[in-house]
Amino acid sequence: MTEQPPTMTRRQLIRHTAWFGAAVGFAVVGGEVISQVAGAGAAEHAAGRPALRFAQVSDSHIGFKGAPNPDVTSTFGHAIDQINNLGYTPDFVIHTGDLTHLSAPGEFDQVKQMLSGLKTPHVFTVPGEHDSVDDAGQKYRNAFGAGSVGDGWYSFDVAGVHVIALVNTLNLRKLGHLGNDQLEFVEKDVARLSSDTPVIVFSHIPLFAMYPDWGWGTDDAVQALSYLRRFASVTCINGHVHQLFSKVEGNVAFYSGTTTAYPLPRPGDGPAPKPVTLPAGKLHDALGIREVSYTKGDASLALKELRLQ
Repeated sequence: MTEQPPTMTRRQLIRHTAWFGAAVGFAVVGGEVISQVAGAGAAEHAAGRPALRFAQVSDSHIGFKGAPNPDVTSTFGHAIDQINNLGYTPDFVIHTGDLTHLSAPGEFDQVKQMLSGLKTPHVFTVPGEHDSVDDAGQKYRNAFGAGSVGDGWYSFDVAGVHVIALVNTLNLRKLGHLGNDQLEFVEKDVARLSSDTPVIVFSHIPLFAMYPDWGWGTDDAVQALSYLRRFASVTCINGHVHQLFSKVEGNVAFYSGTTTAYPLPRPGDGPAPKPVTLPAGKLHDALGIREVSYTKGDASLALKELRLQ
């Protein structure tokens, strides 16, 4: 880490969330976004100490009850322990949605209490569709919406990186949807930035067409991404699909994160993405991690898949 902590805006001081199955830490070093597996040193991936290190957790589904995972609280707690044992203190942690399963007040309270155990200065979240089951996300915003605008979106700058957190789980038809207000927010938000600023975008539903037949995509993402095409390095990180997946389109790299709750089928395996029950002892195999190296200007990714231990 740098000798002085990165400068963070006031919105960063009032957010919330955690991280997934095991632990992948993303580091930003001089315009590069580089992942780091729990226990791996940053020097293994890049020269010099990172200006920014953070972790992602996703799809904890607190409140879920069923055979695919009879104890989602335990696996989410294990993920938090993984973050707390990364070997460094993340500058922040991001939860990319579906914190709860039924958006019940008690579920939000439980998630918030568990996230308070993270050893990090700042925790951020975006909502999933399960966090807005019956009220268009109002209970989510009551618990986790401080410092956000509109229906829960926000942005901040840290260590020379611009971070945008989007909400694409409200006003759902079939695909994720951002809407005109949020698209206008993105356009105005990045207008002031230099084109060499690394940009990181968080959302719950993928911003690329991973599998539209299951709603795994965002219908107006192309317009949002059009405002980011001039930037040399754009990294989009999402949850929702409960499995690791990566894709690169020009200067934009997309990373789908896994889950702390239960696996979903691979795209097209079956008529709908329903929770999958694995054989006894195999659940943690589906709650794995991915090591990713992304260098500004590169067209290819270096990937390493690891199981949850």
